[in-house]
Amino acid sequence: MTRHYAGEEIVDHIIISERAIDERVAEIGGSITREHEGHALRLITVLRGGLFFLCDLCRQIDLPLTLDFMAISSFAGGSGGAVRITKDLDDPIEGQRVIVVEDIIDTGLTLNYILSVLRQRRPASLEVCTLLDKDVRRIVDLPIAYRGFSVPDRFLVGYGLDLDARLRNLPYIATVHEDAALPAGPLVVPDA
Repeated sequence: MTRHYAGEEIVDHIIISERAIDERVAEIGGSITREHEGHALRLITVLRGGLFFLCDLCRQIDLPLTLDFMAISSFAGGSGGAVRITKDLDDPIEGQRVIVVEDIIDTGLTLNYILSVLRQRRPASLEVCTLLDKDVRRIVDLPIAYRGFSVPDRFLVGYGLDLDARLRNLPYIATVHEDAALPAGPLVVPDA
């Protein structure tokens, strides 16, 4: 049975399949398990896009772990990547092994800010895990411990990535048509 997703008609090309994502997430989870054997972990993601990767990744890690979440937004009138935390962590991270789980890293400015905030809270270790790395746009050099896929400098949707808060639920990563725009109002699933 073919599954159809609302808004799928704006997808130009699937660049990472659902199966490829599943396989790579399992590999990353295995690496994290081996490299942190005998230790508990705290996985942190930035809402909302990172939630999809975090959910799948934590099921592939065979260690005691806890999850926590942050949310950020741009400062009103801010420029140059100025952000503020709108939802902070629920629990302290001092002395813990922390992995920040990201859906995608491009310029690195936002993640650099988040890492600087988290370092001040004195975790035992602080690493970065990203599913997608758009390194051609990188402005800030970041230490990425776990990387899923390098991706082209195109607008991407699916698996947590959105266009106007939609299409996050696509089970794959895709580019969109250059002139893509979603209609206002509810999306209608096309007939099979």
